[in-house]
Amino acid sequence: RPSASGHQPVRATRPVSQRRPSTAPAAAAVRRPGARPVPRAVRRFPNPRLTGLGCGLFCGAVMLVLGHLDALLLGSSLTVYSVLFLPVCALTAVWVRRSELMTAPVVVPIAFAVGLVPVADEGGGIGGHLMGLFTALATQAGWLYGGTLIAGLVVLVRRARLVALRAAARRRST
Repeated sequence: RPSASGHQPVRATRPVSQRRPSTAPAAAAVRRPGARPVPRAVRRFPNPRLTGLGCGLFCGAVMLVLGHLDALLLGSSLTVYSVLFLPVCALTAVWVRRSELMTAPVVVPIAFAVGLVPVADEGGGIGGHLMGLFTALATQAGWLYGGTLIAGLVVLVRRARLVALRAAARRRST
């Protein structure tokens, strides 16, 4: 790019014969055989791979933040909190590593309960707060089961796809 004065910056480049070969694999070499190319719009989305612990921390932290925001902005609306729980479950199941897929359906109910702490406020003292927490868990059980089911279904689909890809790779190699 030209600088503010309009001059092109001078770059010191090596002749082609002296350049080191790139260690980064070509895009075609990275792509798995038989896999369809990913559309450009999908490639822009983040694609982290969380460990089991990272999955639990992510889901728990997001639900705790959503619980605090719900309590602060909406006056502790359990329905809004529960609806926001569903996409968090889906993201958690999508972002967990392949080798730790079964942790997602385990951590999402725990994260739901963690995030309920600021939302479920029903009385004075620790006894009243615990009573509010248990009441919220009981009344929002449908949302809790739904989110856990979403995480479980995403994990099952990912696992079935992984098994199918491995079987296809074995058939090709023999």
